[in-house]
Amino acid sequence: MAHHHEHTHSHSVESLNKAFIIGISLNLAFVLIEFGTGFYFDSLGLLSDAGHNLGDVASLFLALLAFRLARVKANAKYTYGYKKSTILVSLLNAVILLIAVGAIFMESLEKIVSPRPVNGDAIAWVAGIGVLINAFTAMLFMKDKEKDLNIKGAYLHMAADALVSVGVAASGVIIAFTGWYVIDPIIGITIAVVILVSTWRLLHESVRLSLDGVPVGINSKEVRKMIAEIPEVKDIHHIHIWAISTTENALTAHIVVDNLENMEELKHQIKELLEEAGIGHVTLEFETMEMCRESGICS
Repeated sequence: MAHHHEHTHSHSVESLNKAFIIGISLNLAFVLIEFGTGFYFDSLGLLSDAGHNLGDVASLFLALLAFRLARVKANAKYTYGYKKSTILVSLLNAVILLIAVGAIFMESLEKIVSPRPVNGDAIAWVAGIGVLINAFTAMLFMKDKEKDLNIKGAYLHMAADALVSVGVAASGVIIAFTGWYVIDPIIGITIAVVILVSTWRLLHESVRLSLDGVPVGINSKEVRKMIAEIPEVKDIHHIHIWAISTTENALTAHIVVDNLENMEELKHQIKELLEEAGIGHVTLEFETMEMCRESGICS
């Protein structure tokens, strides 16, 4: 059974690796085409979309790096392995995207003040290709997206990109028929806002995890209450919950009991409850009321 599980696990690791590499190659090729066309036709919609897509290529690459690093075995110097790198990567990713947003805003505002003519047909065609590439890349990560913050980030990015490219394509069609060039920078700013909103969440979660905060989706009060509700548990203190990586959470706590006879069963019961709550690495210290009073924590 274990062998079968390992086999399917290595298979999913392999398929994810493949998904990353296909996604990165496709999107990088598209970014180059989009930048080239954007420069040639002086389209901010295309340039900002290319910038956005480049941010995603970077995020895909960083997610792949984190995905690989998380699998490096722990050693004497790094007892957790390199799992925390997954958190630092999502933080770096968010920062890169915020810088891109700033650049797009500046350029778009300048273009709204003095609109310049752009080629609507070219914009529509290139953005149309973008819709297909982004949608295809999003599909690659669809089935694994709930397993990891980085993979979820890659999926959300690609899905949002497909929508953004639809907007850029539409702007190209409108420009081709009406000659309203000001739509180009407006689409540029809209894209920047879309990136800002999605990046803000990523930044918030990443900063929280890198400061060993309680991971988003876990309520420490609820966890405490859940353990305290077990009849044998008299008190609980020194409770710490943090993330080891973007997929694994840990908890340490001191549990006060009347006697230590049923400690193993109780430990098992608490660990099962926590596993359901999404905390897989649990370290518990059991103590009796006397021990607790001696240390002065329980009065």
